[in-house]
Amino acid sequence: MSKNKKLDFRPNDFVVYPAHGVGRIVSVEEQEVAGFKLELFVVSFEKDKMTLRVPTHKAVEIGMRSLSPPDVIDKALRTLRGKAKVKRAMWSRRAQEYEQKINSGDLIAIAEVVRDLHRTDDQREQSYSERQLYEAALERMTREVAAVADGDEIAAAKQVGDVLMSRKPAAAA
Repeated sequence: MSKNKKLDFRPNDFVVYPAHGVGRIVSVEEQEVAGFKLELFVVSFEKDKMTLRVPTHKAVEIGMRSLSPPDVIDKALRTLRGKAKVKRAMWSRRAQEYEQKINSGDLIAIAEVVRDLHRTDDQREQSYSERQLYEAALERMTREVAAVADGDEIAAAKQVGDVLMSRKPAAAA
């Protein structure tokens, strides 16, 4: 099965690039690379001050996608309300799994990482690497929620934070 299907993105469309999160297509341009003419999506990630050029024929293969529809956003927010599922595996193995979920570009998987690594004030302190993964997942999720809504990241961060704070605390033993 060929994945050379071309995506129908236009300038100013928001897209999700798995390894970097939400970006905006600035333009579609043609460049000559090694004697071949390539059509490229020029994707800007303003927050990261980064521009990426993605060959249009490779966009599907690498997982570039449109923003999640509102029902997926709702499902991701419901995922946050769930009980954290922390495996008993070594931290290095769990960290690797969290990293894969974050870089998958799948909003539900990212929400699972946020849910599993979120700590309330009365819970134990996070390690540096836990906090880094949590903040990366939270930022990816917040940016996509904001882009789907109206671009207001502060409101999206508050919405995600409110959902996390509304979670039922773990039952005391």
